[in-house]
Amino acid sequence: MALTASLNLGAYEIIDGTIDKSEVYPGTHHTFKVSVPEGYDAAKPYAMYLGFDGILYNAPEVIDSLIATGDIPPMVGIYLQPGFLMNSDGAVIDYNRSNEFDAIDGRMGQFIENELLPAVRAMKTSSGQPIIFSDDPDNHAISGASSGGIAAFVAAWNRPDLFHRVYTTCGTYVAMRGGDLLPALVRKTEPKPLRLVIHDGSRDAWNPLFGHWYEQNRLLASSLEFAGYDLKTVWDEGTHSIRNGHILFPEAMKFLWRDYPQKVTPGATQNNRLTVLLDGATDWTEDSAAAAAPLSLKYPDGSFFVETEPGSSWLYAYFTDDEGNKINRRKAYLLHDTSFTDPEVTGMTFDTDGYLYVATHDGIQNVDQNGRVRAILPYPVQGKHSEFAFIGNKLYICIDGKWYSRTINATAIAPDADPTEVKSQGAS
Repeated sequence: MALTASLNLGAYEIIDGTIDKSEVYPGTHHTFKVSVPEGYDAAKPYAMYLGFDGILYNAPEVIDSLIATGDIPPMVGIYLQPGFLMNSDGAVIDYNRSNEFDAIDGRMGQFIENELLPAVRAMKTSSGQPIIFSDDPDNHAISGASSGGIAAFVAAWNRPDLFHRVYTTCGTYVAMRGGDLLPALVRKTEPKPLRLVIHDGSRDAWNPLFGHWYEQNRLLASSLEFAGYDLKTVWDEGTHSIRNGHILFPEAMKFLWRDYPQKVTPGATQNNRLTVLLDGATDWTEDSAAAAAPLSLKYPDGSFFVETEPGSSWLYAYFTDDEGNKINRRKAYLLHDTSFTDPEVTGMTFDTDGYLYVATHDGIQNVDQNGRVRAILPYPVQGKHSEFAFIGNKLYICIDGKWYSRTINATAIAPDADPTEVKSQGAS
């Protein structure tokens, strides 16, 4: 990071910064701005607002005004431009905006946590004060328009340990880099502590090749409502433009920060599989190690076997003949994989109703007898999952060498248990 300039605009100060080397997006260069409000004092706790595509919505001025009226807490603003690549002469040779903003694979959250926020915290105001803001995700909001809109949503969705408050306008939730898959993931995943404002216009169809922007925004919103999120939607007759989102920004910020400092908490989902699993369930807590689940196992009644396929989102089912040879091996269980490369299965176990529990980088996926993911349980912390177990009514997961467990409303069948009958869920 290099500090390049500082501009005092009276009520607030704008500081320019750059990130010249990125490990998350190799070879890219990023510029960003930071705003500190009037009367900034590094000795006090501040909230944080992150906006994509630089300063949109006249955000520094609006934020300063809303701080003054008490509608939002004092906060630092961060305004990130997408990355670009240059040749040795300094000429731009490639733009990385879609790769960064439209992707749903979690890299943007890593970039924010490991590169952007440390760069901001290394800066100083013109008076020499360090840039300090809270680590609490409940004190963090994130926002963007178009591809910046999906970037804001995905960053919060993947990293609720970083952001709890989200504003998007004309978000690109279409088939560019997996955005069209988000509504299904929202419906299937245990609710997260997010509050959101989603805006779009009925004439927003920037490029019909990828889908219909307005329809996809409505679809994501209906999924969030189904999953019980604290959500405000605003629909108008606008096009793919920031104009109406700019007008809405002050009210959106008021909604996101209403009743502050009360915490944003998860809502109640209408997903009937999740409601069963979570009935009486406990939160994740640290625990001791458990015997890890296998990567291949037999169905509870012993009629067939299931195994992983390296690098594939499919789990394969097969039978064995009298000599123990695999026969009729087929694709049977399809997992979600936001990396589009490998779901990174670390173990799987059946329960007494024939549901399969599979630990992947997207969480513990609960798959019905017909091979469809019905529910996804997120992990307690960020990190690399390495081992998984389901014993009795407790799930266990090992992340970065530390074990966690939670109780759910289901009972596991041990991989080496004697065959037992399971009620069929039928053909559909």
